[in-house]
Amino acid sequence: MSKIASFFESKKYELLLFALLQHLYTGIFIRDLDFYTRVVWPLNMLILGLGSIFIFKGKYSWRHRFRNLHFVLVLLLPVGIPFFRDIHWYFMFLNINYIVFFAFMFLELLRFLLKPGYINSDIISASACGYFLLIEISVFLLQAFEYNNFGAFKGIDVSSSAGIFTDLVYFCSITFTSIGFGDITPNTHVTKLITAFIGTAGQFYTVVLVGILISKFSSNTDSSR
Repeated sequence: MSKIASFFESKKYELLLFALLQHLYTGIFIRDLDFYTRVVWPLNMLILGLGSIFIFKGKYSWRHRFRNLHFVLVLLLPVGIPFFRDIHWYFMFLNINYIVFFAFMFLELLRFLLKPGYINSDIISASACGYFLLIEISVFLLQAFEYNNFGAFKGIDVSSSAGIFTDLVYFCSITFTSIGFGDITPNTHVTKLITAFIGTAGQFYTVVLVGILISKFSSNTDSSR
């Protein structure tokens, strides 16, 4: 067991990257959105929770304990969607908790990326994880506004929870990459400003990340001389 745990510990950022990708983009393979909401989403969150275990160092640290307790709540929230789909506050509570969950992971990744060191596979994987975590945070932030006002965006499928989620994953992904096809657009001044902030945050993360990678590469080059 210790060898297995050591293996997963050494691959923790690759595991988290896989977990984030499957959570965001599994909808590519699912046609039945109701099945996606009832079965796939809770399963995705379970995989995501397991994939993020090893990035929180220190078994008895407060971060590790908070993450474990909060993950139980985050895992249970999608299970209640079919039963509380018409209750407004439930979805607001869900989105707020998801924002906290992903923001907490993002801050933990930044702690790792900002440490002095060399460029290796962990740095590359963690950098990619940070990008997808920003997308996750943005999706649930915008989703909170969409559930508060179903006219917050134009072009979103509001017939199901899975439809709203997958459309916002698409919207946030193309916003972060500055593609902007225009088929989904913010429709209130609040969502317009938040979308503008999200696009700016994505570019800022990229710039800062490039600076971090150059700094680590320079440190590696200087030490090898």
